[in-house]
Amino acid sequence: MTPRLLEVRQKVLNKNDLAARSLRDRFQAAGVCVISLVSSPGSGKTAFLERILTILGNQFRVAALVGDLATDNDAKRLARSQAPVKQIITGTVCHLDASMVNAAIDEWSLSDLDFLFIENVGNLVCPSSYDLGENARAVLLSVTEGEDKPLKYPSIFQTADAAVITKVDLAEAVEFDRAEAYRNINAIRPGLPIFESSAKSEDGLEDVLNWFTSQRR
Repeated sequence: MTPRLLEVRQKVLNKNDLAARSLRDRFQAAGVCVISLVSSPGSGKTAFLERILTILGNQFRVAALVGDLATDNDAKRLARSQAPVKQIITGTVCHLDASMVNAAIDEWSLSDLDFLFIENVGNLVCPSSYDLGENARAVLLSVTEGEDKPLKYPSIFQTADAAVITKVDLAEAVEFDRAEAYRNINAIRPGLPIFESSAKSEDGLEDVLNWFTSQRR
């Protein structure tokens, strides 16, 4: 049975890769920079993205897709940024795939956007295998989750283009060991850009924003 399961998985991923390649061509032709955000539940991903959309929206045309298993709560929160937002309800599926993204953007004119952010379902396992046609993937790690997260979920850090440590305003309270977190990230993905940020205080957001805009260039 094991070889059969492997074969099915390969077919699923191959189909997704083809769809992602088509998406990437569409994004490139439209001139829109696509950034995907992945993290475990409770990392502060939605609060982080709301601040990013609000700030970037002053200079660029931004929009967001957000995945969730059952509710549209995150889309409602992100809509407070005044950016166009669409919710993707995945049901029992623990990740977004390229076909979901393709269906969600069907009614949007991509050429009217400078940035499209994709907030994946809170999960550090499945999203690592699914290309969404993005320009770059950022993995978020909150100070409340512990410094060993990269060691527990290496594949998501290996496939990311940057790591963002969130909720740094709580670092002292939870005795977060920055040096250990950096060592663990670099052990899994040497040289990975690492940023620290707080959606509440906005500390560090400027560096993250500069990295996002560098991906567009």
